[in-house]
Amino acid sequence: MPSRTEFGCLPTAIGSMPHTDPDEACSVILKYLPDIPVWPQLPKRAPEEGMVSQCSEGFPGLVIDGDRILFRPSAGFEGDLEQIYADSEEGNAGRYGISAEYAAGLAAFLSRASGTPVVKGQIVGPVTWGLTVTGEDGLGILYDDTLADTAARFLRLKASWQENELRKLARNTIIFVDEPHLVSLGSVFTPIPEEKVPLLLNQVFRGIRGVRGLHCCGNSNWSVLLDTDIDILSFDACNYASSLSAHSEKVGSFLERGGGIAWGIVPSDEDALAGESLSSLRDRLEDSMAMFTRDGIRFRQIVGQGLITPSCGLASLSPEVATRALELTSELSRDLRSRYVT
Repeated sequence: MPSRTEFGCLPTAIGSMPHTDPDEACSVILKYLPDIPVWPQLPKRAPEEGMVSQCSEGFPGLVIDGDRILFRPSAGFEGDLEQIYADSEEGNAGRYGISAEYAAGLAAFLSRASGTPVVKGQIVGPVTWGLTVTGEDGLGILYDDTLADTAARFLRLKASWQENELRKLARNTIIFVDEPHLVSLGSVFTPIPEEKVPLLLNQVFRGIRGVRGLHCCGNSNWSVLLDTDIDILSFDACNYASSLSAHSEKVGSFLERGGGIAWGIVPSDEDALAGESLSSLRDRLEDSMAMFTRDGIRFRQIVGQGLITPSCGLASLSPEVATRALELTSELSRDLRSRYVT
């Protein structure tokens, strides 16, 4: 972890955008997020750009069957899995790239973004990937210890390749591992072995040299996540600030050892966003942060080690509404920095 993640509530985003034109998506991002631009995931452009599919390219035995991603091992797949293991141990990420077919937004971003000290990328996490990719029996491969470990190592190599590409644009990188399925942590309906989560996440984080973020857009067992090898916890502050504040002692320790919080305070829901303004967002964010100061965390530390983001990806919105979300994210960041960051 860096000695301290002093972002001073700069704005950035989770990643997905509703555009089908990658250049248009990049233009919007570079306009409103010039300090920490993020490459756009474009799931409406092609099925390959869905967050799980995008990071599945090259994994042995995967078959797309309608809306499902199936693992159908063929002869020799064990050797392929052994190769992933060996490459992860040796750091050989070169063969684990994400092609323009699967990430047109990344390709466009790499050709357009420059002159910024920090860039942000993202990759799906091993829990979400392992629950989405299933065997013929419909059971996620997360429940197979060998396949789950191999998948985490595969994503580690994908993250490493991506970061190497982004470092051609900027010396400093932030890579978020996106884990929407961690809302199931502790659920009786989708049981996830709790002890497995940090092991798999940390396996992916080992492939990231820069700042490591973890994004979960719902409620979760925050104490488990804060104990992983992350530098930033990204969460939906619109709906779950009180949930996270129940773990304020753990959050305080996380901040003291240099971590930061990405406050997803700008709604990624169109109806909710329509009723927001700069002042309403500022009031809600300050109220959310105050929950933590009651337990002794300094307000200026929260601000100093924070980022401002939308609550989740923006792909479900129209391009116009997504642009408004980024505009509000930028305006709120600028307002907070003028008030509290010297």
